[in-house]
Amino acid sequence: MSNVIELKNVIKEFKVLNRHEGLKGSIKDLFSRDYKTVRAVDGISMTIEQGEIVGYLGPNGAGKSTTIKMMTGVLEPTSGGITVGGVVPCRSRTKLAQEIGVVFGQRSQLWWALPLIESFRLLKDIYQIPDAEYDEMLRFYQSLVDIEPLLHKPVRQMSLGQRTLSDILAAFLHNPKIVFLDEPTIGLDVSMKAKIRTLIHALNQEKHTTVILTTHDMGDVDALCRRIVIIDKGKMLYDNDIEHLKGFFGSYRTLKIRPEEALSQAAEAIAKELPDFRVSADEEWISILVDEEKQKVLDVLGQLQHTHVIRDMQLEEISTEEVIKKIYEEGVQ
Repeated sequence: MSNVIELKNVIKEFKVLNRHEGLKGSIKDLFSRDYKTVRAVDGISMTIEQGEIVGYLGPNGAGKSTTIKMMTGVLEPTSGGITVGGVVPCRSRTKLAQEIGVVFGQRSQLWWALPLIESFRLLKDIYQIPDAEYDEMLRFYQSLVDIEPLLHKPVRQMSLGQRTLSDILAAFLHNPKIVFLDEPTIGLDVSMKAKIRTLIHALNQEKHTTVILTTHDMGDVDALCRRIVIIDKGKMLYDNDIEHLKGFFGSYRTLKIRPEEALSQAAEAIAKELPDFRVSADEEWISILVDEEKQKVLDVLGQLQHTHVIRDMQLEEISTEEVIKKIYEEGVQ
């Protein structure tokens, strides 16, 4: 397989004004030259091959969107090199636009007042898609999801899920080599999330499209990504597959308990009893992350049974979400 994206020691810096408070401060800022330099992306290098689905992860403010904007040509790196589809993005934006598709959060590329089919026809003309390829793509879409009810519906009348689905279809319409998806399932219900994940996977498999996915939903990562790249504060923390990642935390288990008392009260009490453990609660269970190299799960369970009546318990391997949280906090040693 050939590399379609290559980043070499990419750095992006921004000059940010040191602002002052109050009205006098605002007036002073108008004439101020007091700037500081913020490094949003700090020496990132990676290559992505044709047909890969890569999860590009990190906490808010990590530098994910800045990297994506440099890869799409919206921003120019301060230093380092980027090639996408064989071109330098910021120098060949028009040429690159033919090779990529983009879905950024809730920003739709569809025409708000027009039926979806009219947006598709406009995109067909913009990208100069041959009639045969356009008709084949619509047939393929129909085989994956039932888009017929949406084709003649104005975008403004669609639900959030329908609009997101339509935006993803629009991004793949001209059969691009690379598609960038920024939080594609945010705010969607479980059913629509599953439908969109199935759609993305099928398009990747059928068209061998390279997909760069930024998300905070670990369900997206588990369903779609074999490889993940994690950054924080502009620096790369991890670049490998998920199973290799879990190997760093093989001694961790999640102990899930259901006590007699109210879950919120019990979780608060357990967090105080086990200050060195990560304790969380959902609608059914209290989850306790246990490192068995430090303390055995049975010892933790025995300690809890002295202070709580436990009706049920489960033991699970560490989840992808917990692994990602720990890397955000601790990095990979």
